[in-house]
Amino acid sequence: MFSANRFVPVRNSAIIWDVITPANAPNDRGLAVFGEFFLDLVLYDLPSVPRLGEEVKTTSFARFPGGGLATTALVASHLGTPTRIITIVGQDALPTREWQKLLQSGVSTRGCEFHPTLPTAMTVCAAFDADRMMITYDKINRNLEALLSHKAAQAQIRSARHLHLACAMAPPGKWARLIRKLRHTGIGLSADLGWNPETLRSPQLPSLLRELEFTFPNESEAKAMTGERTVEAAARELARWVRVPVLKLGVDGCLAVADGKVLRVKSIRVRSVDATGSGDAFNGGFLHGHLAGWPLEDCLRAGNVCGALAATKAGGSSAIPTRKKLRELMKKIH
Repeated sequence: MFSANRFVPVRNSAIIWDVITPANAPNDRGLAVFGEFFLDLVLYDLPSVPRLGEEVKTTSFARFPGGGLATTALVASHLGTPTRIITIVGQDALPTREWQKLLQSGVSTRGCEFHPTLPTAMTVCAAFDADRMMITYDKINRNLEALLSHKAAQAQIRSARHLHLACAMAPPGKWARLIRKLRHTGIGLSADLGWNPETLRSPQLPSLLRELEFTFPNESEAKAMTGERTVEAAARELARWVRVPVLKLGVDGCLAVADGKVLRVKSIRVRSVDATGSGDAFNGGFLHGHLAGWPLEDCLRAGNVCGALAATKAGGSSAIPTRKKLRELMKKIH
């Protein structure tokens, strides 16, 4: 494997909202996102969901850079946060328009590596009725945690203010030891584990979450993590482990717990086309606000706007708002 040598300079500007909340912290060191990159093949506008042995046809199809890593990074970068990614892909990714989209967006790939023989991970997604189902091939992402200790990855992590982990992190005990070392360097840490039952139901999960500033489960993931039956009970249980758990609730917005208090924030209403990547778009919007020094409630509003807009088009990074549009839509959330 070898380090990426393609680099597009990242915009180096702090964002100041004069009508929402002034940024009171520097944003120049920005965000590092570690995790899995996928070539996403998305089929949407399906007339129905096929059963085994059946075929359903659609005229709506698109390809995108997929996975939490790509979507979170693209959203944060588009909004003005200097962003770099750390992942491993096959050499087959280089000429694809999915990889080129990352380069053209200003996301740094200097922390990435290219495997000489394995193909890039791929997901086929079928979107139906505001939800989706996915099948993924990702042999290349086995033992992904080893990448954290590589020289190029370490350099990118040291250059960031916050590291977001967008991967399953299994088994949690092994990852907890690695993340603990990073936390001691002073960098901010967050994670979105996705729907990975091995991790979510592991007795080692609390030891991992205790190393994090934020975690971003959806409702089903939060309940699986805690065994609780209600969203608020799950959030309060998570707050025993992670400093600020943020639960994504789709059309119902989101919920966070900070300093023992539950904070609910509504979302905007949109017509959903494809929910793929909406949660990761939320993460990008939230972390952009966090690194700009916004209060938690404004970060939650930004996440809701980015997540909702992501669902209006196929792929999580196809409907990223401009900074001006984000500001306008955030003001509509009360």
